Amino acid sequence: MTKAKKLLLTTFCLLMLTSIVLAGCGSKNKDQVESADKGTAEQPVELLWYTIGAPQKDLNKVMEKVSEYTKEKIGVTIKMKMFDFGDYNQKMGVIAATGEPYDIAFTSSWAFDYVTNAKKGLFYPMDDLIEKYGQDMKKAIHPSFLAGAKIDGQTFAIPVNKELPAQKVFRFNKQYVDKYKLDINSVKTLQDLEPLLAKVKEGEKGLYPLSGDKNFKFGLYYDLINENLPLGVSLNDNGDLKIVNILEQPETMRDFTTMHEYYQKGYLKQDVASAANGDEMKTGKWFVDMPDTQPFADNLWSQSLGYPVVSVPYTEAYVYNWSVLGSMHAISASSKYPEKAMQFLNLLNTDKYLRNLVNNGIEGEHYKRIDDQTVEYLPAKTERYDMPTFTLGNFFILDKMPTDPKDKWEKFAEFNNSAKNAPLLGFSFNPDSVKTEIAALQNVKEEFYPSLFTGSVDPKVYVPKAIEKFKAAGLDKVQAEMQAQLDAWKANKK
Repeated sequence: MTKAKKLLLTTFCLLMLTSIVLAGCGSKNKDQVESADKGTAEQPVELLWYTIGAPQKDLNKVMEKVSEYTKEKIGVTIKMKMFDFGDYNQKMGVIAATGEPYDIAFTSSWAFDYVTNAKKGLFYPMDDLIEKYGQDMKKAIHPSFLAGAKIDGQTFAIPVNKELPAQKVFRFNKQYVDKYKLDINSVKTLQDLEPLLAKVKEGEKGLYPLSGDKNFKFGLYYDLINENLPLGVSLNDNGDLKIVNILEQPETMRDFTTMHEYYQKGYLKQDVASAANGDEMKTGKWFVDMPDTQPFADNLWSQSLGYPVVSVPYTEAYVYNWSVLGSMHAISASSKYPEKAMQFLNLLNTDKYLRNLVNNGIEGEHYKRIDDQTVEYLPAKTERYDMPTFTLGNFFILDKMPTDPKDKWEKFAEFNNSAKNAPLLGFSFNPDSVKTEIAALQNVKEEFYPSLFTGSVDPKVYVPKAIEKFKAAGLDKVQAEMQAQLDAWKANKK
């Protein structure tokens, strides 16, 4: 055998040996992943679940009960970590940046942004997992939620099956409605509040009747493409889908002016533009605010606050992108146990016992059962177990409160099916070409929105300043890019 042939044969053998070794390693890794995803009741795997909301004193105790159940059902135990509403974005951003492992996380259009993080590759593509492990859940969740969760045809998070549309209301503290015999049904607009605010302000010394903080927003007349930017399409759009700067619209200026008048009259606290959530909800020292509603929300709010509230509609009910994506669960792209995570999400959204255990806590300690459909929270010895229901899974298998009507979930279904679709529903803006401008524009928004929306400054002076600064930061370029993508989407839709 020549030297050249020997060298060729040696090289071939080395290549074959390397291929065998690599194939063996690949096979081992695949087996490791599969075995890692095969938790059993005897050897369960632990899933780490990050979610949003005020951390609860009894959380670990409740999760122990959850784990007892899920261990037997699907071979997993659950460890939940909660970050408060004001901290969640920042803390999850750090976790994502450092690659800290987790399995399930709350995501939405407003916290740990769903679209942005899915496009970054942080979330596990779910469609195959849903087909294999999520069929029960798929049947339980409203189709519009599942359709709205898709990004470029793929699903990266499971929406909470709750109220589908968004609708703002004027929510009133009932003790003052009754005390001053106020006609709340006469209130249809922001301007209609004035005589009621004046009466309560006059009668309740030291009380600021309009409750708000730095995140306060009154109802807008536009479907915003990005909630951090003043760009949107009129809710009464006739099909043109023309994007406008809402700061330049007369109805926005009118409402800014009304809020400034309310601020000058002392209807809002002086530091409202910089204030975080105050304690007025706990003390009951407030008269009106403007949250988003759902069927029988007054009952839920009254139960949670510990005193009665009543509400009247402020805006119409619309299904927006952000309302569809308002509360979701994603599986981390780096999760060791994506199949188990999907099995857990399927169980959470279909198993009545599990869903109510996470939401209500432990029977006999946190609540008592009235009948097979109804529970009542027990008085707390120190701090009540009070989870944010809308973040936790399918509403339609939740127990009802004693004040809830028997047809509560039927009314929810009617509410979901009767709402109008907002003009931009289904449109997803790709910000890649204007990322720098959007970052700069968000800084301008943080500078001006709190003071304008709370009425703390004169809009005749500050709206022109805001518009000038937004334009200097690249608003026109972003608007043009948004319009181009929207036009292409509209043409493709046709």
